[in-house]
Amino acid sequence: MVEVRFVINDVKTGKTYQKALEEETLVGKKIGDKVSGDFLGLEGYELQICGGSDFAGFPMRHDIDGPVRKRALIGSGVGVKVDRKGMKKRKTVCGNQVTDKTAQINLSVKKYGAKTLDDLLGKKDAPAQ
Repeated sequence: MVEVRFVINDVKTGKTYQKALEEETLVGKKIGDKVSGDFLGLEGYELQICGGSDFAGFPMRHDIDGPVRKRALIGSGVGVKVDRKGMKKRKTVCGNQVTDKTAQINLSVKKYGAKTLDDLLGKKDAPAQ
């Protein structure tokens, strides 16, 4: 199993939290799907998949279906920066489905639980010695 990094965005405070796990519970899910936060230890939270990237760093795009990596002709959006109006570039991007080769998954909070994200995922201060 490969370690997957989960990047959780708290839309209320604007903070982002990271958690790395060896989880394969999201394999087969697509960008835009809502999942429960229980597998991350976030009881009562509902999260939405917003994007991610694979093991080589190629970003996921919502408009490319399936668990594939393609060289798509893109004019705007994730994975491309255009210099002039109307310009398109051929860039390598991943599809919108989470696979076992996905290294990072971006999640956004849609429903909050009883405890705050800072309490559950915030930095824990080491005791003074």
